[in-house]
Amino acid sequence: MKINNPNSNKGAFLLLLIFIILISVTVALVLSLRVSKVEENIESDTVIKTLVVLEDRNRVFFTDVFIYYPVSKRGALINILGNTGAIFQSLGRVDSIDSVYLEKGIETYKAEIENLVGQTIPFYMVLNLTKFGELTDMLGGMKIFVPSPVDVKNEEGERYLLPSGVVSLDGEKIQTYLNYEKSDETEDDVIERRQNVLLAFFAALSRNEKILKDKKSFDIISRKIFTSLDEKEFYKLLTIISQVDSEHLTPQTITGSKRVVDGKTLLFPYYDGQLIKDVFKQVSNSLISLDNVNVNRTYVLEIQNGTTVQGLARNTMALLQSAGYDIIATGNADSNDYDKTVIINHIGNAEVAKSLGDFIRCTNIVEESISEDADNTSVSNVDFTIILGRDFDGRYVKK
Repeated sequence: MKINNPNSNKGAFLLLLIFIILISVTVALVLSLRVSKVEENIESDTVIKTLVVLEDRNRVFFTDVFIYYPVSKRGALINILGNTGAIFQSLGRVDSIDSVYLEKGIETYKAEIENLVGQTIPFYMVLNLTKFGELTDMLGGMKIFVPSPVDVKNEEGERYLLPSGVVSLDGEKIQTYLNYEKSDETEDDVIERRQNVLLAFFAALSRNEKILKDKKSFDIISRKIFTSLDEKEFYKLLTIISQVDSEHLTPQTITGSKRVVDGKTLLFPYYDGQLIKDVFKQVSNSLISLDNVNVNRTYVLEIQNGTTVQGLARNTMALLQSAGYDIIATGNADSNDYDKTVIINHIGNAEVAKSLGDFIRCTNIVEESISEDADNTSVSNVDFTIILGRDFDGRYVKK
């Protein structure tokens, strides 16, 4: 008769216990050493880039890339227009960027936008219109400037009413503000109106920073936003970006040329898509390198054509507007025989002048000497004057 050895059973149990302990310690060690995606992004890229999409069923209201520099709490919004056109590999055809989202979903959409802007965008937030309305109420409403009273009806006879002035819109009203259509509104008016909503959203996040840091409140708020991040990571991301200085957050829209393709009017970014990449790079670098004074304002430019090329100043205006500059005037220079492009710095800010010069690859920057008793109205209105020379090819100054 075979007799079980109790010592043998104890030894096996002890080995099993040691094995379980080792596994537990290893797992705990791996978890403790794991760096969060958000922290890893800050260490590797300095700025945080997040794709923000507001959609409703088969409609995208806006898509923006939010670029944020946590050190200065400064941020920038770059609007990706829905009719932005390109050859999208995911679709296998030329179409609008909105079509990628509607047909392929957010992950493919983000990947195509990354190709478009030439940068990685690690995070995204998708806001559904209905849930966005609920989120608006949870954040205490959103403050919007409505220039004139709204009283319009849609095709179904539904009436939209909004008062004028700076108003705090609740969830229902914010949806009305996004949905209404007026016959006298231009495409640019609609884009500006929807960008106002995004600005109000970030202002609401900033205003409710303490609420977001409360775990219970955050759990409810986070259910209104779709993201690929887990709850812990999303908490970290949202509490960081809610510290943004929303007062100085200004959206930029990439410009381009419009062409009709298969019955759709598409906007193709200038210079075969290189402009949009350059703008993203410049915005990111500006947030990091420029001081607080520099990022607090939009710089005003005057562009003069110093060549015989017709329309050069006007075309350059669109280029620089894409980069976030305000163009007060374009026209001809005192001569059409300028060999070299020159930037005249009226405000004595060498750092901003260099940033402007870098964008068009112009190193010929001169400081204007201003007499204290001079009556120069141009200087008071313009920060920089660009005189385009024969070395400017429409995008860059050639070496």
